[in-house]
Amino acid sequence: MRFIDFRSDTVTEPTQEMLNAMSSAEAGDDVYEDDPTVNKLQYKTSEILGKQDSLFVPTGTFGNQLALLTHTNRGDEVLTPENNHIVLHEVGAYAVISSIGLRFVKSENGKIEISDLKSKFRSDDIHYPRTGLVCTENAHSDGKVVPLSNMEAVYRAAQEQDIPVHLDGARIFNAASFLGKEVKEMTKFCDSVMICLSKGLCAPIGSILSGSYDFISRARKNRKMMGGGMRQVGYLAAAGIISIEKMSKRLDIDHDNAVYLGDILENSGFFKVEDDRLDINMVFCRPDPDMIDQGKLIGHLMEKGIKISPIRRGELRFVTHYWIGKKEIDYFVEELTEFFKRF
Repeated sequence: MRFIDFRSDTVTEPTQEMLNAMSSAEAGDDVYEDDPTVNKLQYKTSEILGKQDSLFVPTGTFGNQLALLTHTNRGDEVLTPENNHIVLHEVGAYAVISSIGLRFVKSENGKIEISDLKSKFRSDDIHYPRTGLVCTENAHSDGKVVPLSNMEAVYRAAQEQDIPVHLDGARIFNAASFLGKEVKEMTKFCDSVMICLSKGLCAPIGSILSGSYDFISRARKNRKMMGGGMRQVGYLAAAGIISIEKMSKRLDIDHDNAVYLGDILENSGFFKVEDDRLDINMVFCRPDPDMIDQGKLIGHLMEKGIKISPIRRGELRFVTHYWIGKKEIDYFVEELTEFFKRF
């Protein structure tokens, strides 16, 4: 059975074009920098992001943690909003891998309060850790896109203190699509950026870390230390090339489908949709707890070939992607309606 999967855009499977490219890819040993397909992916990504160099890594978490390790020294402090991905969803790896601490700055849906950021920079006092890095995220994992003006203000404030900025850009192509901008117009306000090839872009695996020549040179050695030195990985990079060249240019369709789904759910009367967080391909909504048995809902939909995530912090999240169109959404809503009639 092929499921309609609303849990995340990480569930996207490769397209037939990707599978064909993977099966015919030219590969080599990437640790020796001999893999021509990986080299092509890294070169093309650097151009798109406006950075000097790039590095293929297994996952987004790996890329973010590699950036932290490469930018900082042990004992450093990293400034970041408390609801960013590196805080909530990366298993506390910053403490284990880099031996650093986090200090939280005030933010709203990833948009950092500049006055608070400036107040959190550490002075050169014997009692304080060094502020080693500022971490941002765009698009934010709560469905919002951070304005370019805020990205620029964060970057200028960090530059004044000679502190680098890392951007978790797992869904940066979604953010660029929403803003109607080229990606490099966003990445010029960071020193390093991680992008994910398997979140909505259909690659089966892989992320990219980009930055200066010197940064990527140091990151390459750290990647090896972290166990991320890969061999004939060009078979995977072939899919990544299609991700950045083609799949990144169709994300507006996913965004439109999310709005379509959000409107239907709001009008159903069963959910309160957070319509101020419909920037990208995510629909967040709050069900009436008196009207829904979560276990029964998930079970009913699973029987009908639909997968959803459980309620988190009082919210349901539905994510649209390449394999979900209006036909699949209409079927999903039909089964939701059927559930509420039965239960």
